[in-house]
Amino acid sequence: MQTWPRPDVPELPVGLGGPVQLWDPRSGRLEFASPTDREARLYVCGITPYDATHLGHANTYVAFDTLHRTWLDAGVKVTYAQNVTDVDDPLLERAIATGVDWRALAEDQTDLFREDMTALRVLPPDAWLGVVESLPTIAQLVQDLQAAGVAYTVDDGTGDIYVEDHKIAGFGEQSGLTREEQLTLFAERGGDPARAGKHDPLDQLVWRGRREGEPSWESPVGEGRPGWHVECAAIARTHLGEQYDVVGGGSDLAFPHHEMSVALASALHPEVPAPHPVHAGMVGLDGEKMSKSKGNLVLVSQLRRDDVDSMAIRLTLLAHHYREDWSFEAAQLDVASDRLERYRQACARAAGAPAEFTIGLVREALRRDLDTPVALAALDAWVHKEGDDVDAPGQIASLLDALLGITL
Repeated sequence: MQTWPRPDVPELPVGLGGPVQLWDPRSGRLEFASPTDREARLYVCGITPYDATHLGHANTYVAFDTLHRTWLDAGVKVTYAQNVTDVDDPLLERAIATGVDWRALAEDQTDLFREDMTALRVLPPDAWLGVVESLPTIAQLVQDLQAAGVAYTVDDGTGDIYVEDHKIAGFGEQSGLTREEQLTLFAERGGDPARAGKHDPLDQLVWRGRREGEPSWESPVGEGRPGWHVECAAIARTHLGEQYDVVGGGSDLAFPHHEMSVALASALHPEVPAPHPVHAGMVGLDGEKMSKSKGNLVLVSQLRRDDVDSMAIRLTLLAHHYREDWSFEAAQLDVASDRLERYRQACARAAGAPAEFTIGLVREALRRDLDTPVALAALDAWVHKEGDDVDAPGQIASLLDALLGITL
């Protein structure tokens, strides 16, 4: 799958940033996000392309773009993989409801996602893979799980294959939820705890046998298509290796998706440390949850069609800490647009206050759990200072570009 163009990232003139710490829900404190200061491997769960890209999506991908950029500023080589769930129940349901072929719907919305990520200046992943093109590696992972003795076929003729999550060492540690909480969220978020024939309600589907009227493919594990969690496990394994540093996405993916996809890797390699789970907050609209069912999505593409500056959209997102749940209001775009204009005017001046101190403040804010509101406050303070340093405006413009993805 072809990614979007990679924007240039300028190097800052004042040394390098430091190692990045991120909140770890398992320990309840900040932890270093990468075990080395030279290389980091990042997996972020991608879209299911039937409604792309709303502000919740954008919030997530801008958050991890900030992590990507902060690592790069510290001199870290980043290897980044992301999936596209281009065949799944919600996509098929939307295709039927709208009378559009599911493949055409997926292609159209994936193209729109590319356009939105380009406009928001999000650095593309090194490996961006759809489920359909990853079927051989997903089927191989299912075979490996069968060989490890944790996968079984339901005895009802459907060909459905499940994994016994409760047999996997460490299952539940990513989210830290009780079994009762797991069962509730599993039922709410696409799971099937009441499915007859399963060994345990929390067992996850890794291969769905062929059903009439649904897309399916021949594979070594039977005709059918993958379950949801196994796709991310297979793509991460193939493109990042058995061990990687961060698994990310929206907070609604903490359970079951991240828990179960990480469990599949742990089932085969229990000696390998699980990745650091990082979750972006949820975005609402005018005090209500933003959701497809309510029809209250704020789409990045629509904002762009309404001539909202993409950098103002990005600044709106960066004004909130990535872990924060928040509600979007149109007035926030006005605030961001005013801030953007102040930055543009200040960086167009012939001279300004020395930039080195501000660069240090921004770096320190970002390396401590990507604190973008604090970083923006430091930039706001620089804008209101005067000085005669002729290099400073250009250095601040480079800082905005390199670390926050804001081009003036």
